[in-house]
Amino acid sequence: MKFAALVLIIAEDMEEHAIDVAKQAGAGGMTLINARGIGTSEKKTFFGLTYQGAQSMMICILERKISLAVMKALTEELGLKKHSKGVVFTVPLEHIAGIDTRQIESFAEQIREDI
Repeated sequence: MKFAALVLIIAEDMEEHAIDVAKQAGAGGMTLINARGIGTSEKKTFFGLTYQGAQSMMICILERKISLAVMKALTEELGLKKHSKGVVFTVPLEHIAGIDTRQIESFAEQIREDI
C-alpha cells in the first residue's frame, strides 16, 4: 500500500467545512495547524494595524488513491479552482511509521469498495 501526505492551506473560516468534506471523501484523522500567509499583494491596514488573515493548514496521511479523491473533493467543494481561496497538494511518502492499523484496514476496505 502506497501513502501520500495531503496538505491543504485555506482561510481559517473555511476550516470546519474542509474537515467535513475531507472526512466524507475518505480521510480519517488529520492534523490542523494555525498559520499566517504572506502574499504578493499589500495587506489591509486599519488605523495603522496590519490585518494578516488567519489560515489553517490541514495535513492528512492517506492511501495514495484515497488522497486523490479527497483532493478532488476539497478542490470542488471549496472552489479552489475558481476563487484561489487556498491550495491543496499531495506529496508521496516513501517511509511511514506510527499509522494506526485500524486506519490501514479502513483504507483497504475503501479501496476494495472502489474496485
